Order: sequence, then structure tokens, then C-alpha cells
Amino acid sequence: MEPRFRLPTPALAPLWVLLAAFAIQLPLALAPGYFSHDELQWAWRAQSVDFVPWWDHRETFQFRPLTFNLWMALSRAFFDSPRVFHSILVAWGSLNAALLFVVGRRFGMGARAAAIGAIGFVLTPFAAYTHGWVATIADLIWVSDALVLAWCVLRIERGWVVAVLAFLLSFEAILGKEAAAAIPVLCAVAWLLDPARRGRWTAATIGSGLAIALFLAWRAPALLHAPRDGGMQYVPSLSNVPVRWFEYQVFPPIFSLLEAHTTWMRAKPVIVAAASWIALVVALWRANRRIALAFLLGGFAALAPVLTLGVATNHYGYGFAALGALCVAAAWRWASRPGRVAIALYAGLTVLHGVAVMLAMHQVARIQSVFSPALAQIVASRPGLVRIRPAPDAKEWIFVRLTHEVPAYHGVPVAGRVELVPAGQPADYEIRADGSLIPVRTGLRLR
Repeated sequence: MEPRFRLPTPALAPLWVLLAAFAIQLPLALAPGYFSHDELQWAWRAQSVDFVPWWDHRETFQFRPLTFNLWMALSRAFFDSPRVFHSILVAWGSLNAALLFVVGRRFGMGARAAAIGAIGFVLTPFAAYTHGWVATIADLIWVSDALVLAWCVLRIERGWVVAVLAFLLSFEAILGKEAAAAIPVLCAVAWLLDPARRGRWTAATIGSGLAIALFLAWRAPALLHAPRDGGMQYVPSLSNVPVRWFEYQVFPPIFSLLEAHTTWMRAKPVIVAAASWIALVVALWRANRRIALAFLLGGFAALAPVLTLGVATNHYGYGFAALGALCVAAAWRWASRPGRVAIALYAGLTVLHGVAVMLAMHQVARIQSVFSPALAQIVASRPGLVRIRPAPDAKEWIFVRLTHEVPAYHGVPVAGRVELVPAGQPADYEIRADGSLIPVRTGLRLR
């Protein structure tokens, strides 16, 4: 039996889904600071560079002009108002949830199931991380375009119109992020599983595939020869595929983890998560094989561009989370009682994980809002190198990120002026758990 609640009139239902999704994500929208070095680096760059070239495709490995120019524009306008900046991105993520809802409805899902799938999507650790980290605008772009394309295919009957829209949306998406190469593969999976609209999905596959193929041909020299700034993380290898795929399946229910690349930290949670995932797949298969295939094949398609990479990260699973949430919600109607137990267990752990990620990111943002201004104040007030160390109860990884290759903060140059040393080592200042800095000798607190 589906949960008993009623949505408003069909025309307003997507709006209510959007508002509900935003309200649930208030910890992210109200974050008073930032999560990592990327936001700080691009805020500096936004004040130093007018725009990222739209044609510098031969020398740059990460060619994302749509993402980077939008990011700089938003940073110029809102970096000094983190809550506004975050609210914009959370609203965008909530819009993606509303799009997911209307796509689910077009696929024939009931309003309740589609709403649960859409809200469940924003509560996954993949979406919570993406909506809370300013550095993931690229993922918001390509998934938005993919959802709009799906809605167009499900609504527009003329194949040539679908093909043109697929080309335009896919080209826009890949200017945002290379992961948009998943779009034609997703269309091909939809062609396989949605025979009633096979002609439209054929047109969408051709249109999106042509856009991606032209882009990759245009970018081939850089993709093959340009240096990779992220090191081994961006060096593809087919041997990574099974490991990466497994990580994205079992990470969601391990609610003690913040990031997907730490999935293998402890064996027991991985075994429990793998067992819950197998139970989920069995439940989906017994409920509706087409939905189970959509979950498996569609999930693989959504992840395909990132499975060869050297590390798994939460935002890489953003498109996978959208598709998976919709499939799990759709299967509930046909699931048996044991199947619903398996679905509820996996979904419940995943939602718990998403909430934990949300709260953790809010906490890191709160620490950053104290730490970075205090550090800039110290650097501006004294010459030479400033050595800082984390207190025993402070989380060192937070400050490693917040000081990594950041040229300046609020106009104060910090590159080459700060050295983060391990806890217990000689230093000028100690970092408290809340991000405040205390001179090691005097004990005076600077905020």
C-alpha cells in the first residue's frame, strides 16, 4: 500500500515538490560558509579573470566553459553571502527534483510514488553532497539537461523535433561537464525498455549521440594529450570499472561515511551494504523486471563516463541517484511484503546517510566561516610564514582542504604564507575544532 497523502492539483504538484525538496534541504541552503578549496579558489579567480575562454579546447583537459563562467558569475555576485549562494544551488537541485517528478508522471507513475521518488532523490548522499558543494555546478547542469530531454521525449511526438532538442540539450550539457556523455547511453536504455515510444527514443539517441560525438572529436587532442590537473584521478583505466561501479552501489546505505572514495575503510559495513543492495535488486526484479532493468542498466549508463576514473566521488553519482530513486519508488506498487522490507531498508539507510551528509556539510561550512577570515586576518597582520596546526579535537582534513592552493581570501594573499603542520608539531597558531585560531604561546583567541 502506498503512503496515504494527497498532492494538490496536477498543475501545482511540481511546484509543491520543489518547495518540499527545498525545505528538506534547509541545512544546505543556510550553510554560512563553504566546503572545500574549490569555492575559495574560484572566488579569487572570479575577481582576477573576466571569463573562461569558450574556444580554448585544445590545451585544456577540463573544458567546461559553461560551468566555469557561470560559477565565476555567481561567485562575483554571491560569494560574500554564502547562504544566498547555497540557496540558489539548493533551489536548482530542488528544480531537478521537480523535473524528476514530472518525468516519473510521464512514465506512468502515480503522483504519490513520483513525489516520493523525487524527494527521496534529494535525500540521497549523492544529491545532498552535490547540492551543498558549490563546486558541483557542472553536475547540476548535465542532469538538468538530461531530465528536460526526457520530458521532451515523453511529451513531443515528432521525431525530428526530439532529435533537434536532444542535440541542443546534449551539447549544452557537455559544455557543462564531460559526464553528459551518459545522455545518449541513457536514451538507448530507454529505447530498450520503453517500446511504446521507441521511435522518439531513437531520435533522442541519434540527436544526443551526434552532439556528444562532435564534441569529443573536437576535443580529441586535449583529451588524449593535455595534462590532467587532478593527477591519477583523471587517468582512465578499464580495470577501474568494476570497483567504481561496486562503490556507487554500496556507498548509499553506509551512513557513517561522508564521501564515496572512503567506501572501503571498513569491511563489515561494505558487506552489510552489499547484502542490502542484493536484497533490493531481488525485490525490484520480483516486483517489475522492467524497473529492475532500468535500475541496473540505466544506473550503469548514468555512471558510465566516470567508471573508468581512479576515484569515486559523491557528485559523480548524481545522475545515478536521480534514476535510482525514481526506480525504487516506482517498484513499491508491485513489491511483495518481503520486497517492501528490502526496499524500505535500503532506502531508509540511504536517506539517513543523506541527512548525515547534509548536517556534516553544514558543520564544515560553519567551521570555514570562522577559520578562513581568522587566517586571513593573521596573515595580513604579520610578515613571513604562518604555521598552523589542528588541535587534537579538530578534524585535520577540513583544514587541509581549506588551505589547499588558495591564492587569496577576501583580497589577502595567502599562497605561500601558510603552512599546515601535523597536530603536536611546533606552530604559531592552533586551530580549534570550531575553526578559531589561538596563538600557541599566549593562548589568546582570534576569531
